[in-house]
Amino acid sequence: MRFIALDTPKPLSTIGLGTWQFGSREWGYGPDFAQRAAQIVRRAVELGVTVFDTAEIYGFGRSERILGAALGDDRAKVVVASKIFPVLPVAAVVQQRAVASAARLGVTSIDLYQVHQPNPLVADHTTMRGMRALQDVGLVGEVGVSNYGLRRWQVAEAALGRRVLSNQVRYSMLDRAPEQDLLPYARQAGRVVIAYSPLAQGFLSGRYDAKNPPSGAVRRANPYFLPENLERGAVLIDTLRQVADAHDATPSQIALAYLLHHPNVLAIPGASGVEQMERNAAAADIDLADDEYAALAEAAKRFRPVTGLAAMPRMLRTRFAGPTGK
Repeated sequence: MRFIALDTPKPLSTIGLGTWQFGSREWGYGPDFAQRAAQIVRRAVELGVTVFDTAEIYGFGRSERILGAALGDDRAKVVVASKIFPVLPVAAVVQQRAVASAARLGVTSIDLYQVHQPNPLVADHTTMRGMRALQDVGLVGEVGVSNYGLRRWQVAEAALGRRVLSNQVRYSMLDRAPEQDLLPYARQAGRVVIAYSPLAQGFLSGRYDAKNPPSGAVRRANPYFLPENLERGAVLIDTLRQVADAHDATPSQIALAYLLHHPNVLAIPGASGVEQMERNAAAADIDLADDEYAALAEAAKRFRPVTGLAAMPRMLRTRFAGPTGK
């Protein structure tokens, strides 16, 4: 395992574990997933993973409970990260919700506490006043944000009066907008971009194609998995496979290595089983040659999926099609 070269109380592994799926029925997992989740978490710790990310909204608190129980005595050794869902995120509410999350996690301090989404109606100065109070009493270690643009990230930091260590954003070979401004800022300022959906919800794994689309409510709602987009992505997947073959790796591992090629990036893929966790962790040790990275970047640039309003009619047809797709 490799770590981000930053001055933090606990080391930040470049591969973490995202736990949205823990206790979340929308992923096809329910409360009975807790035993498998514990196995995944224990193996992650053994492999040197130090960052475990959850949120109060994941499974409406179930993810936090499952993660806390799975970590057990290892909670003090790793970076436990959670997020407040920003409904009326004024200072008093921020403090109250942090206490609730810490109780569910079974910790006396949340190592990284993040604002899950920017609130368009509540300014960051009141939210960060609550975060600063939590830091002052030791209930929160580092403060982070999620889904923030660069300007608002900087405004949040000014409001906190201390570093806002991280910004957790959608970042993968299909979603490369963070490369324009967030990644350069993180490198220059000594901050971290946490990449969620780093495998584009499995699109980059190569498991799916137009004849073998995914099941599950979350992926069916993602326009990337439209048959047309799966066909358009064939060249990108083929490039991933070619690079993977050169490293005796999988396309997913190469897609993660692409992100980690950038300093100050921490990827948090999920895992449905121990073997997947092992493969994800191993990606941290893959070094891409410059020509391999360039080939991957070019293939990603050429992938032009149907998204936004143009995808809506196709999404509806796919959703309501019969068993034969007609």
